[in-house]
Amino acid sequence: MLRRSTERLDIDLLILPETNLILIASVIEPLRGANRIAGSEIYRWRLLTPDGDPAPTTSDIPVPACAPFKATADTAPLFVLASYNWRQNATLTLKMQLSQAARYRTMIAGIESGTWLLAEASLLDGYSATIHWEDFEDFALAYPQVRASRDRFVIDGKRLTTAGSLPTVDLMLEVIRQRQGYSLALEVSRLFSYEQANFHSEHELSPSTVSLRMRDPRVAHAIRLMEDNIEQPLVLARLARRVGISARHLQGLFQESIGAPPHVHYLALRLNAARRKVIETKASFADIAAATGFNSASAFARSYRASFSESPSDTRRRLRRRIMLAQGRP
Repeated sequence: MLRRSTERLDIDLLILPETNLILIASVIEPLRGANRIAGSEIYRWRLLTPDGDPAPTTSDIPVPACAPFKATADTAPLFVLASYNWRQNATLTLKMQLSQAARYRTMIAGIESGTWLLAEASLLDGYSATIHWEDFEDFALAYPQVRASRDRFVIDGKRLTTAGSLPTVDLMLEVIRQRQGYSLALEVSRLFSYEQANFHSEHELSPSTVSLRMRDPRVAHAIRLMEDNIEQPLVLARLARRVGISARHLQGLFQESIGAPPHVHYLALRLNAARRKVIETKASFADIAAATGFNSASAFARSYRASFSESPSDTRRRLRRRIMLAQGRP
């Protein structure tokens, strides 16, 4: 699951009663956003419940299920979602089903209180795992065989765990980054301005600085400068000088804040701007290259293909075919 791929990924979501709607959305919405931005179905999900009935949520809005969860030889990654009163649902039957499913599933994820269920089924023994901060001490005491972590999410081999709804968004963005690259993950992150803004801050937040949880105003300043200088990109030394720090210091701050160096983030911003122009306009590729800071159409095409696994021409042809099919034209 966590490797570069252009193939569609199918994911099963096992939703337990009293799960938060926002937790379900935290898994699904980044995938939906990735499909929308990519212009193709690169992710598909199926909702399961223990008995196949709609799952009651904490908002009293039932979530319909595609099927009941069963221990089959299905290899699709399985995400186990739970919020409150997970113990009521941790039946011997369900734990046995999870153990049997783990023999075949390429990955199993414990989403928020889903971590408890995986631990109860002995699926986290010897693994690192995280849990909601309110449950951390109890979890660490209950399962000494699990390496409890305070991270927002943990990926350890074939086990994924998250510490809540927003950390789950972080995990899904990381899945997208590893499968489709930094550029698509960045563009999806801009759909979710989920960081709690400091309303008394003198630093204005842009869409990307909000969604990437900027903790350092110098990184946020640098990203705003990048966004304001897409057509004529600033070299790193000049960018750092305008922020007021050295180039080496800026590189370190970027790595700490967003896990990527400045040049990778800058290129992703430019490629995403170019992709929008490819999709939304009829501009020539030479004009798009010039508008997004590339020296030539060929250099633009090479970077575009390396990032999106298709050429600009491929993107336009694919979208034209989809429009023609929707209109019933061969």
